[in-house]
Amino acid sequence: MSPARLLATWFGCGYSRIAPGTVGTLGALPLVYYLHTLGALPYWGATLVLTALGVWASAVVARELGKEDPSEVVIDEVAGVLIAVGLASGLAFQENWLAAALAVALFRLFDIWKPGPIDSIQSLPHGFGIMADDVLAGIAAGLVADAVSPWIPGL
Repeated sequence: MSPARLLATWFGCGYSRIAPGTVGTLGALPLVYYLHTLGALPYWGATLVLTALGVWASAVVARELGKEDPSEVVIDEVAGVLIAVGLASGLAFQENWLAAALAVALFRLFDIWKPGPIDSIQSLPHGFGIMADDVLAGIAAGLVADAVSPWIPGL
């Protein structure tokens, strides 16, 4: 398997026959947890690098498969969930794990539902469009989870 395909499918998560986007999101959670243990700079640095590499890898795989936005490509979900959890938990994952869980759930909701600009931004060309809607969904999910978490008992 080529490096682009390995990354774009998040080590094969995208080949799931059932809900590949959700499987990709769940497959990213060990990385989310690990990066949280390293602190803010490594967390956001890795998120930025994976997002940039995701633009490249998703474009390569989309071209190889002859599809505009292949369901096998889930690196966009990886980037989106990293953004959502990072914003929601304030990088204090252990103390704010419920906010992080809410961010993951909201990310999947926004990624599937694609409200407003989340839907329209996916028309960008090549890998940018594949990645952009999940980046926006991650930002929206993280900000909403962070905003509502003080009002939810236990968060």
